[in-house]
Amino acid sequence: MEANVFRFRDARSAPDPVLEAGPVAFGSQPVPLVLDNGSFQARAGWACPGPDPGPEPRLQFRAVCARGRGGARGGPGPQVGNALGSLEPLRWMLRSPFDRNVPVNLELQELLLDYSFQHLGVSSQAVIPKVAYGIDSLFSFYHNMPKNALSSGLIISSGYQCTHILPILEGRLDARNCKRINLGGSQAAGYLQRLLQLKYPGHLTAITLSRMEEILQEHSYIAEDYGAELQKWQCPDYYENNVHKMQLPFSSKLLGSTLTAEEKQERRQQQLRRLQELNARRREEKLQLDQERLERLVYVQELLEDGQMDQFHKALMELNMDSPEELQSYIQKLTVAVGQAKQKILQAEANLEVDVVDSKPETPDLEPLEPPLEDVENINDFEPLFSEETPEVEKPQVTTVQAYHQLFVGTERIRAPEIIFQPSLIGEEQAGIAETLHYVLDRYPKAIQDILVQNVFLTGGNVMYPGMKARVEKELLEMRPFQSSFQVQLASNPVLDAWYGARDWALDHLEDSGAWVTRKDYEEKGGEYLKEHCASNTYVPIRLPKQASRASETQTSGRGSGAGGGGAGDQA
Repeated sequence: MEANVFRFRDARSAPDPVLEAGPVAFGSQPVPLVLDNGSFQARAGWACPGPDPGPEPRLQFRAVCARGRGGARGGPGPQVGNALGSLEPLRWMLRSPFDRNVPVNLELQELLLDYSFQHLGVSSQAVIPKVAYGIDSLFSFYHNMPKNALSSGLIISSGYQCTHILPILEGRLDARNCKRINLGGSQAAGYLQRLLQLKYPGHLTAITLSRMEEILQEHSYIAEDYGAELQKWQCPDYYENNVHKMQLPFSSKLLGSTLTAEEKQERRQQQLRRLQELNARRREEKLQLDQERLERLVYVQELLEDGQMDQFHKALMELNMDSPEELQSYIQKLTVAVGQAKQKILQAEANLEVDVVDSKPETPDLEPLEPPLEDVENINDFEPLFSEETPEVEKPQVTTVQAYHQLFVGTERIRAPEIIFQPSLIGEEQAGIAETLHYVLDRYPKAIQDILVQNVFLTGGNVMYPGMKARVEKELLEMRPFQSSFQVQLASNPVLDAWYGARDWALDHLEDSGAWVTRKDYEEKGGEYLKEHCASNTYVPIRLPKQASRASETQTSGRGSGAGGGGAGDQA
């Protein structure tokens, strides 16, 4: 193969197996169920107690679902995650519970959770005694830091939708100084798609989001110095050595047909026969529907003839008709339509029988066998015919056609991931990682700054680009005082460390009642109640000033009237 030519994998996900064994398989000891509810990918699995907590999460699937068209009519219901196979044919049907990185569609979120529970063998009747919530990047920080140590540091977490800067002071999140950048892997994939579609307008449909995500994950990198790297790409030799040529799939039919005239004629005749059979099935289905409709109308008319007026008027209203005359008109029209449909079916069967008897390749004229255009409901039915109607042209060279279906990915390898450092590349009026990092550090005294920069921690799927750590080190070197020190650490597994950290935390704090929300807590205080721990968000009580003002007004009026004050005090 030519140098620097890569084929798209176009990977299809396999359906997840349903595991019959739930937590009972691990004995009587409680087994935490760990769920990483990511906006790009959901991960779920058991945290097994003991020296070996178990492998990676048993379930990993895209956090999307697609509702089948026939779900309400007994057809296939909603499909979730890996059950979808390839996402591109269903891209227009995909739905996510997330708006950026916040779950807002609770119905779809419940669908993803049900999918996880079902495939992990959790019974729908199982009682969950307690639950704990945490932040994915803090769990990743917990997994990578020394245990039993109150670590301080600065987390840079970049995921599919957002990038966060999170300061940690003595093992606790300083939520007041956290900052978010509304850019992540999703925006980088969309930007890369627009760049390549503008560059290759002839391959618009082949440049899909799934392929752009593959290019980002396997062929992109972060430039340590973006301007200097662009200068390198202007050199022809550097371009030739570093450009990645992504090979799009193409059909061998484009290289010219090797079929003889008789074989082409025979294939065309077979395709016409299949088209006739398809139309015949559609006519039969339509005829069946019309007959059922006609039988219903005739039944209503018989109610009128039998003098059952109440039932007749009720049935007429259900049919959305105003008078017996309108009913009679519909019966006459349907009767004619049913008769014509039966004649068409008989005629089509006769034509098909003639075609089967006289099916020699040298048939001079096949035009009478083609059905009328109005009998075809979808123009895609003619697609096999059009593919054989290409005019005879000179057979092109294989290498020429192959080169035409190649995407030359050059500076796009660094331009797409650069948006998290320079959001202005896509017209976003936001600060990049370096500016946001500098802003967060400036909110602390110099002594705290020195502590935070000694442990800059990178996590999340969008920090896995080669060169990411070196770029952050360069930005810190430019913003920190002369000869000051700092340390940048990349998570051991930026994608899965959040799940690993949640597993470790659950096993370490299994008996810590101060970190778990029990069922009793939930029933007494509601679903918004939160208990804080080292990897959790901070609890912010909701203040209701309007209710407080109403209570004070009630107390004031109670003092004036001499009644009601005790009641208000009891309620308070």
